[in-house]
Amino acid sequence: MMPDATDSVILTMLQENARTSNAEIARALGIAPSAVLERIRKLEQKGTIQGYHARINPEAIGQGLTAFIRVRTGFGDSHQRAMTALAEIPEIMEIHETAGDDCLMLKMRVADMKAFNDLLNAKIRPIEGIVDHRTTVVINTAKESSILQLPAKD
Repeated sequence: MMPDATDSVILTMLQENARTSNAEIARALGIAPSAVLERIRKLEQKGTIQGYHARINPEAIGQGLTAFIRVRTGFGDSHQRAMTALAEIPEIMEIHETAGDDCLMLKMRVADMKAFNDLLNAKIRPIEGIVDHRTTVVINTAKESSILQLPAKD
């Protein structure tokens, strides 16, 4: 179910800063903080809000290299086993099943090219079911956001 206008404001404000107080959200909406709390609890119960997270600068913790790996796997159980094994690698932050030439798109962060090469050779290449992979190493990031644009209400 699509969020109404009030829920959209709440979701937008929490995406921008998850530490925004209920009182601050209530002031922006012109409603009582208790009403904000009730709406947030409902959004959490429905699974619309899945959690609250701190956004950490990867370079500040020694994970300055970002790479995307396009992976082609075998079919059926082979594909599922490969995806499950990849999901267990902590450096892999995202795994997306895709349409097209490749089956999966991975996003990973590591310290540097040596760490990337070590990870690729020790943990990714040996996975049974991976047929081929192609890597793109990020030189610079112009934009990265986890904020979802909510549909406008008429």
